[in-house]
Amino acid sequence: MKVHRRQIQTDGLHLEGEEECPIPDLAAEGIVCAGALRYSLDLGITAGDLWANGTLAQPVTLECVACLEPFDYTIQVPAFALHTELPGPELIDLTPFVREDILLSLPSHPHCDRDGKRLCPGPKASRAAETETSGAPAASQPAWSALDKLDL
Repeated sequence: MKVHRRQIQTDGLHLEGEEECPIPDLAAEGIVCAGALRYSLDLGITAGDLWANGTLAQPVTLECVACLEPFDYTIQVPAFALHTELPGPELIDLTPFVREDILLSLPSHPHCDRDGKRLCPGPKASRAAETETSGAPAASQPAWSALDKLDL
């Protein structure tokens, strides 16, 4: 995503549209782009610095860590923000900054049932074992509850 510096007027510039996927090299990691990057950005120049903010959405196909089946997921960056020195006199490339925010928004352990629309056929043993040993679901207990039982 490149912008010429002269396109950015004193009152700023609004960009909205689609571009090709900025993360095509992650196919070996099981992350495949399922469409174009959608963006809505506002750009401006202040005292020799570039600022930008807006939203990004990148549809991808991920592999579930439980059942190993592919599923569609949209990486959302609702508050993309950038403030940097202008890299050069003419052309400004926003691709590295956009790519970084998309990578940071990737789920670290993608589950196909994350949105509740699908039931993951993968193993549920670890979740069931947590419930049986404690008598309550793991989510209802504080993470450090075992430390409260220590007698120092």
